[in-house]
Amino acid sequence: MIHTDLKGMGVALVTPFREDGSVDFEALQKLVEYQVQNGTDYLVVLGTTAETPTLAGEEKAEIVRRIVAQVRRRIPVILGVSSNCTREVVGKLEQDDFRGIDGILSVVPYYNKPSQEGIYRHYRAIAEATPLPLILYNVPGRTGVNMTAETTLRIAREFEQVVVAVKEASGNIVQIDGIIRNKPPHFEVISGDDSITFPLIALGAVGVISVIGNALPAEFSRMVRLALSGDYENARVIHSRFIELFELLTVDGNPAGVKSLLHLRGYIENRLRLPLVPTRIPTGEKIREALQRLSIQ
Repeated sequence: MIHTDLKGMGVALVTPFREDGSVDFEALQKLVEYQVQNGTDYLVVLGTTAETPTLAGEEKAEIVRRIVAQVRRRIPVILGVSSNCTREVVGKLEQDDFRGIDGILSVVPYYNKPSQEGIYRHYRAIAEATPLPLILYNVPGRTGVNMTAETTLRIAREFEQVVVAVKEASGNIVQIDGIIRNKPPHFEVISGDDSITFPLIALGAVGVISVIGNALPAEFSRMVRLALSGDYENARVIHSRFIELFELLTVDGNPAGVKSLLHLRGYIENRLRLPLVPTRIPTGEKIREALQRLSIQ
């Protein structure tokens, strides 16, 4: 059975842009190094937080090439490969270059709202097309359809040689708990929502694919590690300190909130690609004030 260690804090990496709208590769490489040096356990590249739908094919290829070269195998790199066309995902998996990539994250097909059987067959085709570890990604708020616990477990059991985890961002604690309680031993559950990572780890999740970790990797990874070690009291203290920021980062959507936070910390320009736009000025000011209250250098 293939495996990539997914315990701890993965970071759904943003894509920095310059004022002219081009990808800021210099800022990207600095941000990657910041992650590697400050407690991030693995990177998730070209996911939702990266504004991937707005990137051209050649930009995606160059982003992956540079990140792989920068990381130099120091931590795992997980690549987002998703589409609402199963044939397109399978084609990418069969044809693209995955050197330096340690696993694949693929979201439930969006917009066309497949049935549970359709979701199962979509992932079956993906599992049969790649030897890389595959992380399922359930985020019904974005896709328009929820992958049920039953479907998740069916896929996990039938394709255990490839399917290693699910990133669960349904926000449905009962559903997520059901997956954790009934999953096969090889299969892990990863939080897809920073704000409920602490309670999900207490239930048996192995960590998070984080957004806030872009800007505060050392602090948030410490919370995750404390919770995973069973030190819930100290983990809860950190979790509670971040609650205000968790909420603010989602007010104007993702990644607008975390890009505002990263800009305040001096890592990137506060630029997004349409149809996404930066946070509203009042939200940005609240993020600034919340960061000041945390007293993080």
